[in-house]
Amino acid sequence: MRIHENVISDRGSKYAVSGGPCTSEDAAKAFIKTLCRHKKFAKATHNSWALLTAEGPLKNDDGEAGAGMVILRMLEREGLSDHIVVVTRWFGGKHLGGDRFRHVQEAVRIYIADLRAGGTGH
Repeated sequence: MRIHENVISDRGSKYAVSGGPCTSEDAAKAFIKTLCRHKKFAKATHNSWALLTAEGPLKNDDGEAGAGMVILRMLEREGLSDHIVVVTRWFGGKHLGGDRFRHVQEAVRIYIADLRAGGTGH
């Protein structure tokens, strides 16, 4: 599991991005459960995720409407399958409007760049 914390901060909201190998919806649920064992992630406002599998695309907005689709489109563009990417947001009290989608995209970009570079996150 790769975790990149505090990748984006805007108007009090903070974002992290994480991911790892994953091949099914059950594995995705297990990944989220493991991620949420970290108290910080369990207390997050949203843990939105997406995954491309042999059986088709999977996504979950976790209350951040549209975020799963943003992640999914980026995974499709990158050709990254059997790998879950989770964008976590801690709401800071101010609505971000469309900026929230740009932040989700940037978090996924950071994750994929690190993955391609062979980084380990932390």
